[in-house]
Amino acid sequence: MRELPAILVLYNLSDTAPVEWNIRTFGTESTESVLDEVKVVTDALDRVGAPYRVAGVKQLSDIPVVLASAREPVIFNLVEGLIGDPQDASQVPAICSAFGKMSTGCNSICLTIALDKWRAKAVLRAAGVPVPGGTIVPVGESLVTSSLGKGPFIIKPAQSDASEGIGSSSVFENAIPAMEEAVKAIHREFKQPALVEQYFGDREFNISIIEDGDEIRIMPVAEIDFSAFEPGRPKIIDYAAKWLAGTFEYKNTSRIIPAKISDEVADKIRAVALKSWYALGCEDFVRVDMRMDGKGEVSVLEVNPNPDISLDAGFAAALAAGSVSQDDFVTMVVRNAMDRLDRRRIPACPEDGHSAVFESCIIRRTIKEDRDRIAEFLNTAGYFKPDEITIALEVLDDTLAKGIGGYYQSFSAEAAGKVAGWICFGPTPCTVGTYDIYWIVVGSQSQRKGIGSTLLRHAETVIAGNGGRLAVVETSGRILCESIRGFYLAAGYSEQARVADFYSCGDDKILFTKRLGHY
Repeated sequence: MRELPAILVLYNLSDTAPVEWNIRTFGTESTESVLDEVKVVTDALDRVGAPYRVAGVKQLSDIPVVLASAREPVIFNLVEGLIGDPQDASQVPAICSAFGKMSTGCNSICLTIALDKWRAKAVLRAAGVPVPGGTIVPVGESLVTSSLGKGPFIIKPAQSDASEGIGSSSVFENAIPAMEEAVKAIHREFKQPALVEQYFGDREFNISIIEDGDEIRIMPVAEIDFSAFEPGRPKIIDYAAKWLAGTFEYKNTSRIIPAKISDEVADKIRAVALKSWYALGCEDFVRVDMRMDGKGEVSVLEVNPNPDISLDAGFAAALAAGSVSQDDFVTMVVRNAMDRLDRRRIPACPEDGHSAVFESCIIRRTIKEDRDRIAEFLNTAGYFKPDEITIALEVLDDTLAKGIGGYYQSFSAEAAGKVAGWICFGPTPCTVGTYDIYWIVVGSQSQRKGIGSTLLRHAETVIAGNGGRLAVVETSGRILCESIRGFYLAAGYSEQARVADFYSCGDDKILFTKRLGHY
């Protein structure tokens, strides 16, 4: 099984800044719980021996700063909320993609839709998934209670998760004027629309789904135990039940897993959950919450593509009930991300993702058996100095050790069954979309056959497919390297800078660049 790459565990730092939308009497517990999730992931990575680094961010603008200098190809995304717009956290996967990296969990489209409960239910309804009826009240508008029909109803923020803004006072038996004040409170405190929804059923279930390579695995169904709730108390998982230890709701909403239900009911719940997964385009792992009424009908409350994975949360309990260890789960999610990155990184290659056939040669990823031939090419080329050859071989060894997950990317040209050339490139630190082409060499017996040009074009294709916009080449100004400079000029590169006497007296450094794709 493939070795895990270097991983950046990215999470949201607790906010103490005086930002109006985030300063309220609720919300801090759910924000701070992310540290427990970070520990789950890092403990698992420690146990499986995977290299990782941890970074915290507070606002969307922090993320490009972190990623610009990050060499890790996989970002374990634990960013659940940022200072600013509630949807900012949903953009993390898209930003990772822009930097040529892959985040774990669902993509930005899925996260954006799922966070907006009104739009998410519209998508689910269109896909044939049963959801409660309701209406949306935008900020600044008033609720028309006469249009609601028969209750009971529940009122919640339309774009918040973790049950924020939900309590027993959020439930109304009938359409009454007091509902208008509840709507205004959400507008005032959350600065977002209020969702007025039918209160559906008194039994609540949740079911977790994980993606294991090509297999979608559904964990055992869990039911919330409301048996201690007295008549008249809404049977809901509100903010207190999730986060406020010591409260009645927190103490009396334990989960029963597996739920004590018939196979027929379990099958119905699994089918609805899986349909929800596909409707929203989920990836890696999600939790689907749903309710059941006295007739056995189910209705989806929410699809949570960023569920709490801390050890005391329902998702961890579902994994345990499904005989999936935390180590296996974290490893599975990281490998899923690497598989997605592999598919995106080499768009010009065939299905194996590692080679491409050209008229002059086959381009494939460099393997350890290529090393001696590449070393021979470097030593006999005539224009590399001994220390340059040493560095080139160190870089080559790094690519062989780390593979596609490493900082340097390495490809070999194969002609007539033998290695004929080599190219190595990687992203330029502290830039956005700029790549350095570090080394390119063709064996003396294979020159003037278009192999060097093919290697260079292939590298440019991979770079562009990885979000790269600018390729940079650094070469010597010596007369000996005149043919090399001509090679780059013929390939569409242009000289941008010349530093006199850079390498030694009379040996200038010349910088060539080429814009890629549509940039």
